[in-house]
Amino acid sequence: MRISPFDFAIIVLYLVGITLFGARFRRGQRTLRDYFLGNRTAPWWALACSIVATETSTLTIIGTPAIAFGGNLGFLQLVLGYLVARVILCVVLIPQYFQGEFYTAYQLLEKRFGRRMKSAAALVFMGTRALAEGVRISAIGKVVSVAFGTGDRLSIAIVTALTLVYTFEGGMRAVIWTDVIQLALYLTGSLTAFLLLLHKIPGGWPAVTQAAAAAGGKLRVFDFTVSLTQTYTFWSGVIGGTFLTMASHGTDQTIVQRLLAARNERDSKKALLASGVVVFAQFTLFLVIGVMLFVYAQHALLPVPGGDTDRIFPEFIVRNMPVGLAGLVLASIVALAMSNASGSLNSLASSSVMDFGENRGAAAPAQQLSRSRKITLAWGVVLGLLGLVRWGGVLEAGLTIASITYGGLLGVFLLGTWNRRANETGALAGLAAGIAAMVAVRFLTHLAFTWYVLAGTIVTFAAGSLASLAGSPPPAARDRRK
Repeated sequence: MRISPFDFAIIVLYLVGITLFGARFRRGQRTLRDYFLGNRTAPWWALACSIVATETSTLTIIGTPAIAFGGNLGFLQLVLGYLVARVILCVVLIPQYFQGEFYTAYQLLEKRFGRRMKSAAALVFMGTRALAEGVRISAIGKVVSVAFGTGDRLSIAIVTALTLVYTFEGGMRAVIWTDVIQLALYLTGSLTAFLLLLHKIPGGWPAVTQAAAAAGGKLRVFDFTVSLTQTYTFWSGVIGGTFLTMASHGTDQTIVQRLLAARNERDSKKALLASGVVVFAQFTLFLVIGVMLFVYAQHALLPVPGGDTDRIFPEFIVRNMPVGLAGLVLASIVALAMSNASGSLNSLASSSVMDFGENRGAAAPAQQLSRSRKITLAWGVVLGLLGLVRWGGVLEAGLTIASITYGGLLGVFLLGTWNRRANETGALAGLAAGIAAMVAVRFLTHLAFTWYVLAGTIVTFAAGSLASLAGSPPPAARDRRK
């Protein structure tokens, strides 16, 4: 074991403590509304923290510094798109989610198109979320292997099992409030790492800026190159990032479930917009840490284990942080893994129950809760197995998987919102065309993944609109013509 017994004790105490804290929210649960929406009692600021903790992951906290370590701050151009998308979602989709008693994003599609469309979209979400979460869970193995000098399978099993315990017991309320704690912990840990790096680099911040400039502009943010193959440019960041976040925060049940858990539409919008401010600040912090690690490596020995830059930040923590602080920061990284896994488990279970469950109203509330917990357990096993797969560079792997299908989902939602003649058959055809097109793009072209969601959205919307022309208009459209 490469960390001290005291640091190890901090990590163990955190794991046990957060599990017990989350499990206590089982009390008072009587209905699916309690289990999947927390009975809509959470304040907007807690939901904002939960959104940030959900879209941030172990991929982010180890993968983002790795990007800046090997490049520059250009990733922030993508984050600008994250902010633009939030404003658009507050106008386009959030008002629609509060026009009924929705538990999942795909019930909105059922209202507009029909049950087949709801089921198809939910199935796409489940596949995407399971694979993307598998990448996130695998990332924790990299951290633990650096910290303990062991393999990653046992660590993945332990983290997944403990997360499953409090998600199984506490439902959405447990997910939200453990997210709040875990957000505070990983931001504290990251700020601690930033200050320690600043202290260890001779000359402090002026030395960082000087060395970064000499290395070819590692503090550069903007690149106005017009390119479809270059990943991080201003255009791919703002435009591609906008569509990526419109899809992830407007059509992915993992985030939408938090928006639906708000007390009202106004709180939902406040939570989404506030989360954008925090996300921008934290990505800036993670990227700057990556640049500082690059500068620090010029003054001290900081190996890159196996040439894997995703391990560079955990390596610094283990080698250079004082006893106690190392345990705190490592616990914060584990906190992210648990936060992501808990949110995914609850959203996958909610979609399974609400989008595929038959005759839900016929069962007693206690039976519905029992069934929901069993499905949560089943998804926990699936995610744990997927976490054992080796995915390569974790941050871009996770974003690429989601981007392939997100365009199809966003295209269908926009089709239902902006094309009144669109019908269910057309929407299904558009979804299939959009996903098929993006699979082909992924394997047959060099298009940067930051453009995937935009391309998939355009294909889905166009194909869905054309296919709808060949069929009869939806009932609402026929009624308006009479």
